[in-house]
Amino acid sequence: MDIIHTHCARLDVHKKVVVAAIIVERRPKEIRSFGTMTSDLLALSDWLMSCGVTHAAMESTGEYWKPIFNILENNFEVILVNAQHISKVPGRKTDVSDAEWIADLLRHGLLTASFIPPLGQRELRELTRFRSTFVKERATLVNRVQKVLESGNIKLSSVASDVLGVSGRAMLEAIIAGTATPEQMAELSKGRLRIKRTELSQALEGRVKPHHRFVLTELLSQIDSLEETIARFDQEIEEYCRPFEEEVVLLDTIPGVARETAEIIVGDWH
Repeated sequence: MDIIHTHCARLDVHKKVVVAAIIVERRPKEIRSFGTMTSDLLALSDWLMSCGVTHAAMESTGEYWKPIFNILENNFEVILVNAQHISKVPGRKTDVSDAEWIADLLRHGLLTASFIPPLGQRELRELTRFRSTFVKERATLVNRVQKVLESGNIKLSSVASDVLGVSGRAMLEAIIAGTATPEQMAELSKGRLRIKRTELSQALEGRVKPHHRFVLTELLSQIDSLEETIARFDQEIEEYCRPFEEEVVLLDTIPGVARETAEIIVGDWH
């Protein structure tokens, strides 16, 4: 096989340790271990550069490759590879270590690199994924509000589709205060929900106890905090989307694809 890359390194990445094996033309093979703190990774980068390494390969296992990639991508051609692909390449001898085998495959251009988006897109993807996590947490808290209401014989969700909407939130605050009658709480409804005031007053006739009010207060406080966090993420993501605004706007025109979904799609685009 022809040698494609003559100055190669294989990085075996773990949570606390990175083992680097280098194969450089006219030099003996050398293996060193480094920690995963930023200072350690900078030392790894300096060592690879001093050895004349131009290409490095590592497996795309878990999340541990990301800090290494962040440090090395500016100085080396870093190839992220799938372990399953490596196992399918024929010709490995039983006495060859993983590091040597992968470095040898890299030298001969036999590794298929996984797609890694540009830095700006990676940052956008990380932001949209964190936002999605907070959105899911909010949905979980809303479900808990529903369970507390059911526990107190309140059937608000049977009449109001959005328990945390403007009308629902006003009624929840009244439930927590514990001073309004079901009819008075039903009068807090807004818009089209007002035509359901009779059903609302029936749904709000319950057996709410002090512990229900306490739990509802805490849940609403958590929801408010998450909504503020999500709003801040929305603003930050909008800034990171500026280089991709044309794509986001085009995706937003597709029926069923809202802007938030468009931002996620752009962040995950391969």
